[in-house]
Amino acid sequence: MRLGIMQPYFFPYLGHFDLIHNTDRWIIFDTPQYIRHGWINRNRILHPQTGWQYVIVPLSKHGHRTAINDIRVNDQVRWRDTLLGQLTHYKRRAPFYAETLDLVRDCLARPETSISRLNGHILEKICQRLGITFDHVYFSDLDLNIGEATHPGDWALRIAAALGAHEYINPPGGEALFDPAAFASHGIKLTIRQPTHMKYSCRGCLFEPNLSVIDVLMWNNPKTIKAFLDQHALPRHEVPQD
Repeated sequence: MRLGIMQPYFFPYLGHFDLIHNTDRWIIFDTPQYIRHGWINRNRILHPQTGWQYVIVPLSKHGHRTAINDIRVNDQVRWRDTLLGQLTHYKRRAPFYAETLDLVRDCLARPETSISRLNGHILEKICQRLGITFDHVYFSDLDLNIGEATHPGDWALRIAAALGAHEYINPPGGEALFDPAAFASHGIKLTIRQPTHMKYSCRGCLFEPNLSVIDVLMWNNPKTIKAFLDQHALPRHEVPQD
């Protein structure tokens, strides 16, 4: 089993779905402390004039050390309408505007107050649109006896070992946290997955790399995106038998 573990990001960039596409099982790691100014409740789309802008989910007040799975969405403001309004400038140029707007509206229609569960629901909907298998579970729902991690990278090793993974895949941003020898000692291959950069035409707009998957879907047919991910997918090996 090839395992991936990531925090629940809000409409993440295509590289996130590339990781999912290259795993057999995905852990939504929702128990770490929520950190402000990350990607849990915001992401980036094209700005109507130039560059990019944030789309943001407002959060209810919470303590500094609150875990992600305890963070709640602030539905006292009409943030969904605001976000959908931010997408209207795509209508003039983006060929898949209508379909993507309907998808985003569908993703946000669920009356979910947990930011981690909302983001998990979004991931599921996007994977369905792209034709990607998404075998996932929230870490907070697992009853794993993995003890105390000694450092941030130790979490992945302990979870992978407890679940019987034979390979763990992670983006290069966290490479320094992991010890390949420690993984190897547990019979687990550590794979650092370089991001797949998909460049596409934006019809009168300047292309901005690594924006939310919303932007990718605005300009590209889902079948084209899936074909790109398939083309760059890691080879599948036979899983060793225990």
